[in-house]
Amino acid sequence: MSMREEINAAMKQAMRDRAAERLLTLRLISAAIKDRDIALRGEGNEDGAGCDEVLGILSKMVKQRHESARTYEEGGRLDLAEREQSEVLIIEEFLPKQLDASEITTAIEAAIAEVGATSIRDMGKIMGALKSKYTGQMDFGKV
Repeated sequence: MSMREEINAAMKQAMRDRAAERLLTLRLISAAIKDRDIALRGEGNEDGAGCDEVLGILSKMVKQRHESARTYEEGGRLDLAEREQSEVLIIEEFLPKQLDASEITTAIEAAIAEVGATSIRDMGKIMGALKSKYTGQMDFGKV
């Protein structure tokens, strides 16, 4: 089952369960994917967003919600921060399992060996190798 099908099935189930908050979040995900499809059509790609792009969209949504939750907490709006965190949990259901610190370190070492990196100038090659294999599984800002 593709990511889109999983999201649509989850939306239908949320409608049946009358889970309003979950349905709202799933509709936001669907809208973000459709926006990307429209942008790609404008660039001449008629196929729409692929699986990697959908994972990128979901990762970006999680990151945005973490930042929003932190801002709300700093502003004393715990109710809004909790809502953002609940949205994160729903979005993360569709992301692959996140790698822990030791797995990330192992992946970085493997990427360094794969591209033959010797200095900081090879950082772009390393990041490219990691992004091609681990999209949605690690936060590349932290890597």
